Amino acid sequence: MSLHTDEYEADPVMRQRALVGRIASRGRVDHALSELRRLEQLGTPGEAIAVCEALARHWAQGSQLLRSIVMCKHLAWLEPGHTRTQAFIATLYARYPGSASEEGDGRVLDDLELLLPEREDSVAVPLFSMLSQEAFVALVDAVEVRHQGVGLPMMREGDMGASMFFLVEGKADVLRMLEGRGAPAQAVGEGGVFGELTLIAEGPRRASVIPSTPSVFLELSRARLSALAEKHPLVERVVRGFCRKRAADQMLRAHAIFSSLRLAQRRSLSREFELCHARAGEALLTAGQKGEGLYLLLRGRCTPYGVREGGQEIPLAVLREGDVFGEISLLLDTPVTATVRADVDSVLLRLSRPAFERHIATQPDLREALTRLASERMQSTARLLSAR
Repeated sequence: MSLHTDEYEADPVMRQRALVGRIASRGRVDHALSELRRLEQLGTPGEAIAVCEALARHWAQGSQLLRSIVMCKHLAWLEPGHTRTQAFIATLYARYPGSASEEGDGRVLDDLELLLPEREDSVAVPLFSMLSQEAFVALVDAVEVRHQGVGLPMMREGDMGASMFFLVEGKADVLRMLEGRGAPAQAVGEGGVFGELTLIAEGPRRASVIPSTPSVFLELSRARLSALAEKHPLVERVVRGFCRKRAADQMLRAHAIFSSLRLAQRRSLSREFELCHARAGEALLTAGQKGEGLYLLLRGRCTPYGVREGGQEIPLAVLREGDVFGEISLLLDTPVTATVRADVDSVLLRLSRPAFERHIATQPDLREALTRLASERMQSTARLLSAR
């Protein structure tokens, strides 16, 4: 709804309240920005600041943090040095009031398990709320607002990426077309998060994200996160923890082997995985040694090698993103049967032997699925090693 001339002849405070109410009733940040630009064009920057601040506070108090952050970013543009609204929102959302936790307060480590809410779709709020108020304000300052039209990719599969995105409003399709994977994988709605893996690990995007409606995003780049971490190391730790938990949760949700797990079981298991990196040529498992972990390959490629008598290594089926390995030694409590090396720099999730025994040994269906996989691999390896 546009502004009318007679509104500017009314009491300024009443006029501002009426405008804020109308914008808030629409619940659209793009509409809010349009009205704010109109105020600026009419030569009333003070009124634009007041309306923008009121909207930021209204949306923050109404559990619409991402929209509130967009308003804060616009406030910083309208009034450079403006911080009171960001500080107000931090008091509502930041878990820790002071900055003592910046040095690694134990409460933060204990609360990292809360980064994913008990629902299927993760949201951005837990990431922001795990911070001290000072770090919260710094993170708000670090994110950037992006507007994207219908059909224009926000990111492209295969392109090198270095940022994560929060979808403030709109809707986008997630497409995975390379390597014959085809078809839309899913849709991202308001509050959705994507692209986070490239924030913590260099590499190409794993999917394209294309808005199906005009959309507004917040972007956090690796460069801005690194700069932020110099003053607020807790931010980087929390972001990495958030990304690791999302990666584990999404992998377990999508993987057929873990399909028997209920939501609560999957979430409990996802908290146990550690994010690890392997350089090209690095051995993750060594034949003849005891295996100490179950691996999920997030990014990269690995090759297992069976060993013939005399020490000759025979390459086995290549392991690609989404593959699981290391299960044989854990299930049978025997030495590793094949050496697994990273072909390229890779990112993996690792489940330690104690965590494996706590979670998987007690789940008959999951144990059976891994046992079938182990049996198939051992048979395949035996055939290849016996072939001339």
